[in-house]
Amino acid sequence: MSLTVHPSRSNRLFRSELAVPGSQPRLFEKAARSEADAVYLDLEDAVALDEKAAARANVVDALNGIDWGARTVEVRVNGLDTPHAFRDIIEVVGRCPRLDLLIVPKVSVPADLYAVDVLVSQVEMEAGRQRPVGLVALVETALGMASIEQIAQSGSRRLEGCTFGSGDFAASTRMRTTGIGGVSGEYGVLSDPASDGTRGFHWGDPWHAIHSRLVIACRAWGLRPVDGPFADFRDGPGLAAAARRAAALGFEGKMCIHPAQIPVVNEVFSPSEGEVAQARRILDAMEQARRDGRGAVALDGRMLDIVSIRQAEQLLERASAIAARAGASPAA
Repeated sequence: MSLTVHPSRSNRLFRSELAVPGSQPRLFEKAARSEADAVYLDLEDAVALDEKAAARANVVDALNGIDWGARTVEVRVNGLDTPHAFRDIIEVVGRCPRLDLLIVPKVSVPADLYAVDVLVSQVEMEAGRQRPVGLVALVETALGMASIEQIAQSGSRRLEGCTFGSGDFAASTRMRTTGIGGVSGEYGVLSDPASDGTRGFHWGDPWHAIHSRLVIACRAWGLRPVDGPFADFRDGPGLAAAARRAAALGFEGKMCIHPAQIPVVNEVFSPSEGEVAQARRILDAMEQARRDGRGAVALDGRMLDIVSIRQAEQLLERASAIAARAGASPAA
């Protein structure tokens, strides 16, 4: 094991992250009562240009006037290439003590985070804010993905995680996709011809390489990787498949664009009862081996070692956090 280890910068529970347009305040209370682990109020893509100022005022009122419970509360500000971002940051950081995180859209180079960090620090000092605001880098451009390792190492102590934005990324790279977060029937391979000359076509996952790279960069530098949304909220099986792929690769959770997606995403990113029971058996077996003076032990025909312990402990920690969240959550 290397002596160079970057510990996790945050232990927030982040299975589901519900997006709510800042221009639709009628949805805020419902979001606050949802089962989402995190809610982000959006001032960027979901808000029309002529509604930017009104949406910002809505969000400030909501952050100060609604009981958000134990969930993480975020605001996605406008991009640094717009005339709206600096006012978004000044207003929501300076006037909203409940704010946990700022989502910075279209982060493409580490300097983008540095610019936001400096402004946030100035606003916090002026407002006398006691609890610092964290940052999430929304990586959704070709340049951003090409710079993902540098972004993860940006040096900002506020940075907690990176979220992948597939829609803008697809536009940036000119991908052919059927929808935001979806796959494409054009991306696949042909099998070799069978004896009768027929050839099967097998779909591929166009996001696999991108997902893997983002997860590795995040985990290497102690950041939380979160997958972007699956736009077709009527396609439950498609959402579940996308979430399972992301969870298998190591993502912490997934963005949701509709409350109906939350139960599916929460289930996928939660340990099952069987997994929890097996993790407890592993720790019990290893503890018994320690008492017996044995360095390793077999369980169900499989050798266990320190890696097995670490994986079991991580799973049980996550299960405990989920149980605590369920106990603290208001009814939906």
